[in-house]
This record gives sequence, C-alpha cells and structure tokens, in this order.
Amino acid sequence: MSNRAFRALHAGMAGLALLAFSVGAQAQAASPRTPAEWRQAAIQDIEEGVRITRDNHPGMFDPGNPAFAANLDKARQEGLALAQKVDGPGAYSAALLRFNAAIGDGHAGMVPTLPAGVEAPARWPGFVVVWRETGMFVAASEPDGPKPGSQVLGCDGKPVKRLLEDNVFAFDGRIGEPGRWWSRSRNLFFDFGNPFIQLPAHCEFALDGKTYAQDIAWKPWDEQTGRWREATYNGRTLDAGMSEPRKGLYWIAMPSFHPDEKQRETYRAINRDIAADRGRFLAADAVVIDLRQNQGGSSFWSRDLAAALWGEGRVKRRMDARSARTEVWWRASPGNVEHVRKLVDELTRERQADAVEWVRHISAGMQAALARGDKFYVEKKDASAGGAGDPRADLPTDPPPFTRPVYVVVPGQCASACLDALDVFTQFSNTVLVGAPSAADSTYMEVRYQKVASGLATVIVPNKVYVNRARANGEVYLPAISVNDLDWSVDTFLRVVERDLARKAMATQ
Repeated sequence: MSNRAFRALHAGMAGLALLAFSVGAQAQAASPRTPAEWRQAAIQDIEEGVRITRDNHPGMFDPGNPAFAANLDKARQEGLALAQKVDGPGAYSAALLRFNAAIGDGHAGMVPTLPAGVEAPARWPGFVVVWRETGMFVAASEPDGPKPGSQVLGCDGKPVKRLLEDNVFAFDGRIGEPGRWWSRSRNLFFDFGNPFIQLPAHCEFALDGKTYAQDIAWKPWDEQTGRWREATYNGRTLDAGMSEPRKGLYWIAMPSFHPDEKQRETYRAINRDIAADRGRFLAADAVVIDLRQNQGGSSFWSRDLAAALWGEGRVKRRMDARSARTEVWWRASPGNVEHVRKLVDELTRERQADAVEWVRHISAGMQAALARGDKFYVEKKDASAGGAGDPRADLPTDPPPFTRPVYVVVPGQCASACLDALDVFTQFSNTVLVGAPSAADSTYMEVRYQKVASGLATVIVPNKVYVNRARANGEVYLPAISVNDLDWSVDTFLRVVERDLARKAMATQ
C-alpha cells in the first residue's frame, strides 16, 4: 500500500484532535525482493510496532483500560501468525492490517505505507457499492455489470454480512461501529492483493422484487474506478466555504479540520462574516454544516464556528460543564515529549495563537513529568470550568440566542475532531444530525505517526488519554434523519433539509 493509499484508506482510523499526518523523516529503505525478505520484514516490523506502542502509547498505563497490554499481545500473536505466511507485498500489508484490526482501537496499531510501484495493481469488478441501513447496494456499474440500485445479497454461498466480516472487517476492524459499515463496506469489491481472503466470484443481486446472479470478473483499476470510488465515500462534496443555495439557507462546508492555509483563511472568513452580520443568521431558514470528507484534525475549528453561531460564552459554559469530570493525561515518553515540543512551531506557522499557548503549556508539563520519571503529565483544569449555575442559562453578556435549525451532515467516517464537533453542536437543541451513524473514538487522542526502521509501515501513537470523558469509549452519534439515498450529493441533502423544514412548518400551524 502506497503512502497515498494509506492516507485515503486509513486516515479515518486515526484522525487527530489537534494535528494531522506527520511521520518520521528517515529515508525509505530498499524494499524486500524475495518472499523470505518480505516475511522477515513483516515479522520485524510488527515486533517494532509493538515496541513503539509499548514505549509510547498511554494505554499501557491507563488505569481505565487494564486489558490494553494483554490485548496488544493478542494482536501481536495474530499479526505474527499471518507474518509467518507472508511471501510478498500484498501479504505483508494484510499481516499488518490483521495486527491492527485485532487491537480494535482506531488510535492504536500500525498500517502499511509501501512505496508506490511495490504493491500489486489494485483491481475491481467494474462496479462500486455503498452500504445503507438496509444493506449493500450497487451505486454505479459498467454496462455489463449488475444494475445500479441492485441490492447485493451475497456471493459464493455466503450472505453479504459474512463476506464483509471475512474479507473487510477481519483486516479493517471495529465491526461493531455502524458508521464503519457505511464507510468501509465498499472495500468488499476492491482487490488490494490480500492473499488471505477469497475474492467474490459469483454473486446474487435483487432489484424490483426479483433476484438474479452474475459472475464477477476482476480487472485493473482505471480512471472510472477512482471517480466512482470517491463518489461512494461521501458523494460529490464541496470545497471549504459558505454558500447560499437559496435565500435564507446557508451551507457551510467543512471537509477537513486539518485545513491547509487556504482552508484556514476560509474558515476564519466564515466566522467573521457571521459575527459581522449575525442578524442575517438569526433570521435564516436554516444553516447546514457539511462534514462530508471530514476525518478530524483540530477541534478548534468547530469550536470557533459554534462560538460565532451561538455565542462564545454559551459554548464555553456548556462544554466546561460537560467535561467537568474529565481529566487529560499526557503520556510522558521521550518520543511524545519531542513531538509536542515541535507542535509549538507548527501552530505558530498556522497562526493559531490560542492553541500555541496551550501546547506550550502542555509541552512544559510533559517535559517536567519525564524528568521526574512520571508516566503521565496530568493537565490541570481551568478553575472556572464547570462552575456553579445552570450552564444553559443565558447571561446578560450573551448575544441574542441563535435558534434557527442547524443541520449537520455526518459521514460514516466522522471521528476524532469530527466527533468533537458533534459534541459541541449537539449541545444546542436546534441541531439536527443527518446522514449516517458516525464512527467512534477510543479515549486515546492527539495522534502522531512514527515510521518503523524499514520505512514500510507507520505506527499510530496517541499522546494522551481522556479519563472520565463525557463521550464514552466507542460511543457513536446516530442521525436523527438517516439519508439512505445511494447518491450523497448536495442536491440530495438539500431535499432532505427542505422536507424537514416543511414538516416543521406544518407542525407549527
């Protein structure tokens, strides 16, 4: 699996709460050439991934998760069992993914990052599928393939759910999260060279009350594959920005919380526009916050938007009350301490002034804890957090209440800082979640990525653990309005929003 594929396929596994992708800068070592070399690389890299995890992951000393170390050992055994059978790059990737899946934590494990050209060419059967509440459906197909809209019943004598368990979730993990079915099931009909699974060869479909069968012919990816594959993820999405599809309805697209400079300035401009003409939004028919494509990043961006809409004081009081019992424990390992120290410079370049001061404080605390030999630096909570009084009561200093409907479009891969956004938005009763069930987070956050010595794999290393977090380990958000249309376009969601607005209007008459 190439670095590009790693970002596309696995970023959702380990979205960040602060900063996204960063890996070691060492040069890529020469790729293995023989089956024996690939086998040895798989064994060595899994062992190194285990060592890096033991040395840095907060789960190793998390009092709330005493089974973490034993679970890591179990994952090591499962990964090494496949590593003994590795004979090439496809098997190498599969062994590491089994190790990762066995841990069962989106913020732990390791993923392959093979150089381009090493892995076997990806294949597909000429059609793409999506998962919805009632099952798997063909979203698009070439003329000789199954008909679009057909439901996939099963293949080779196995029902579709069993196929997904064996071929997808055995190597991609967390089968219990409904959002993972929405975001990961499409991989059933993509071949990445995993020799430990049996590709579907003969499948049954249903359409308009009739069933039919069809043989599956696998072939290399082409340009059509990429376009259709992208469309099955979150539909045809928008660039970051705010638009007005019709008068009185405002659409805010936030496809990433790890924005580049252009996106950062766009987000700042949105907040300035809302603050400068807040009366326009107080009179809006609705605001849509579109999180399609979003896989996390920095939680500051959603907090800033919420503050612009509802008022900074309201947001702070509610979130402080929500997290009053929460403690943040930063794992003070040498690698983690060095990583957080470097974040100060990166946040300075991004002009996130508030974040810079916070990270500088965390960095100093972690360095002191490391010098003392402590496993954790425990972040001290603001003395004013969770104070007395009703956190939902308005104060004279608050701006006029924002009560217009807010529809938040949630994709199945929404995790990490994307979930932090839902934590904030759902504190206000005028928020309606639409789309898919979200993904889930463990309590391990603030992820960095560390490459193993071979350069063939990347280890997921969270820096902190939440203790007594309000959102439980593995907890998901369910949509108030599920959108089961196969086409997740802007037009589809506009129709969903307009129907709900009409329903609300009827209810008040």
